[in-house]
Amino acid sequence: MCYLYPQFYLPYNFINYFPVRQFPPVDPNVFSESANEMKTLMNDASNVLDKLAASKQFAKELMTAAQESDVKEVERLIHTVDIASEIDVNFNPDSLRLEYRRKVTNNEMECCRLLVTLRWR
Repeated sequence: MCYLYPQFYLPYNFINYFPVRQFPPVDPNVFSESANEMKTLMNDASNVLDKLAASKQFAKELMTAAQESDVKEVERLIHTVDIASEIDVNFNPDSLRLEYRRKVTNNEMECCRLLVTLRWR
């Protein structure tokens, strides 16, 4: 048995039924500033990583303080490295998590973050 369904044709003006999306004009200034600030974050992270890679004593002190949950000592050790960015230091007995943040200078809004996680177990 065969059923015949009527053909459905779209009306001619159906194409114009949905409005075209309007996008705001782009302004690359903040985007470019964020890219420049991210370079600073990456330099700060590189300084800390270089210090950890080069100095076994520094790495041992940092790991020992983290395993003992000595927050002030861990933060003090991290801040002995030359850092220009704001940094949040989180750790547990297995790893160290460093979150670097920068703000755009003209309007003081946060523009970028860089998260570095290092495990030792």
